[in-house]
Amino acid sequence: QVQLVESGGGLVQPGGSLRLSCAASGRVSSIGGMRWYRQAPGKQRELVAGITRGGNTNYADSVKGRFTISRDNAKNTVYLQMNSLKPEDTAVYKCNADISQIGVSLTSSYWGQGTQVTVSS
Repeated sequence: QVQLVESGGGLVQPGGSLRLSCAASGRVSSIGGMRWYRQAPGKQRELVAGITRGGNTNYADSVKGRFTISRDNAKNTVYLQMNSLKPEDTAVYKCNADISQIGVSLTSSYWGQGTQVTVSS
């Protein structure tokens, strides 16, 4: 089995920063693309940022220049550094990754359980 476990959410004031982490564990053979999504109450899920195994990144227009996605392939971990946070960044953030399990030829998409980020004064 494979698990994705996020950490780093919490309550922060507008203009503050948070760093989210998402670590894959279990029978991980290799990890391809990794992404962060978010979903606010009453809104559709939004792709926030993505990163390929080679380090190519893409961002939602709403977070460009404020958020940075990175990964540590040796640790099977993806990070999201969030700076200059705004109240509209408040959401549940979930990581998603394309993972091949040991002994399995197919790659599957896995999701973390989500971590709450609240930006409020």
